[in-house]
Amino acid sequence: MNNSLRKVYDVESIVLNVNGCDFTIAVEKQTTLLDVLRDTLDLTGAKCGCSTGDCGACKVIIDGEAVNSCTIHAWKAVGKKILTIEGLSDGITLHPIQQAFVEIGAIQCGYCTPGMIMTAKAFLDKNPTPSRDEVRVALSNNLCRCTGYVKIIDAIILASEKIQQSA
Repeated sequence: MNNSLRKVYDVESIVLNVNGCDFTIAVEKQTTLLDVLRDTLDLTGAKCGCSTGDCGACKVIIDGEAVNSCTIHAWKAVGKKILTIEGLSDGITLHPIQQAFVEIGAIQCGYCTPGMIMTAKAFLDKNPTPSRDEVRVALSNNLCRCTGYVKIIDAIILASEKIQQSA
């Protein structure tokens, strides 16, 4: 076979566990997890803000860690548990972090909100009673173009209190 005629990218079938469900998906090697979530699974909460991992709008939680899904190839998430903003609520009952964002008015335009909430979830799972400064540091890889982050930080502190009260 003439090497110049070879296909550059091979399509591969992978299984991803997203929000507790297994999905068998055909992907090319360079396909990002963000592309699979949005274009194949129609989970559009994670947003493409930069494609370089700098803004955090595409954050999801993989095995307990908040990660930028725009910088991870889908095949690297095989065998891991992926949680998206869509999997955070329990039916129509919002997660305490989501509820706190609504109550405080931290949503603004909403573009960065899913990434902020997923970052907060992974962070609060490890540090359930953070200080405001610890929250600021945890959000350092998430950009919001609408606000000075005050309401976002307030919402995360409120969420930590709600979670502690329900524990």
